[in-house]
Amino acid sequence: MSQGRIRKMLVGDPQADRAVPPSGFTAQLTLFVSGAMAFLVVFALALSLAAGRLADRWADELARAATLRINAPADERAAQTEAVMKILRQTPGVASARALTVEEQAAMLAPWFGADVALEALPVPQLIEVIEGEPGYDATGLQLRLSAEVPGAVLDDHTRWRKPLVDAANSLRLLAMVAILLIGGAMAAMITLAANAALAANAQVIEVLRLVGAQDNYIAQAFIRRFTLRALLGSAVGVALGMVGVLLMPEASEEGGFLTGLGFQGFGWLWPLSVPPLGALVAFVATGTAARRKLKELA
Repeated sequence: MSQGRIRKMLVGDPQADRAVPPSGFTAQLTLFVSGAMAFLVVFALALSLAAGRLADRWADELARAATLRINAPADERAAQTEAVMKILRQTPGVASARALTVEEQAAMLAPWFGADVALEALPVPQLIEVIEGEPGYDATGLQLRLSAEVPGAVLDDHTRWRKPLVDAANSLRLLAMVAILLIGGAMAAMITLAANAALAANAQVIEVLRLVGAQDNYIAQAFIRRFTLRALLGSAVGVALGMVGVLLMPEASEEGGFLTGLGFQGFGWLWPLSVPPLGALVAFVATGTAARRKLKELA
């Protein structure tokens, strides 16, 4: 859109503006719909960005980490643990390996068995945390060597449940983006209905404007301007309320898991600022299409 058209859109034409009711049902409907839709878009954006961060974090952290468990009698566990640690130190691509302490394993079981769980009374294997380096290790070859030298050792590289988690997070991000598109479509539909109602209610005014020589494009611009500005104002209010709502949501924490940290981070706070201009663009296109079609019907 040229600068001249933008200035004309903002300033308007007093005579043509008389064809559009400054208040009433259509004005309230346009403001409410654009505000409500912008409010929902802010939360859909927050969900999409949070799901993207979650997918990236799971893909990165779980891809580099593996767990090795040693199922052996208590009197053989220490010797097998030392043998496994020796193998891991000799394995190219293993950045670090660490046997979890009794306290750490007890803390892992605390949510299910309580804080006072006694590991001696449970058949708990020894766990070893393995961190992959660059360019990575051969998991199949490592498991074959462990099976030959330490039969009780089993390597779990998290592949069988890492991929479903990452796929689920990516699907959630995709659904959030689809929701944004559906919200935009619903907003366009509602503004189209409001524009049609305004055009039908002002049929006599439009007829008078035509009699004095006004072209349909001149009349349509008045409707487009009024509805576009209403959508811009409503969207700005909706975005402001949505950003306040997101700001009040709980911050990310390990205890809360995915249910926390759904807000924006860093430059992500700039994304909602694009919603009012996009809402105005949706109103511009929807109103222009509806106005030109309705004016042809009224001809």
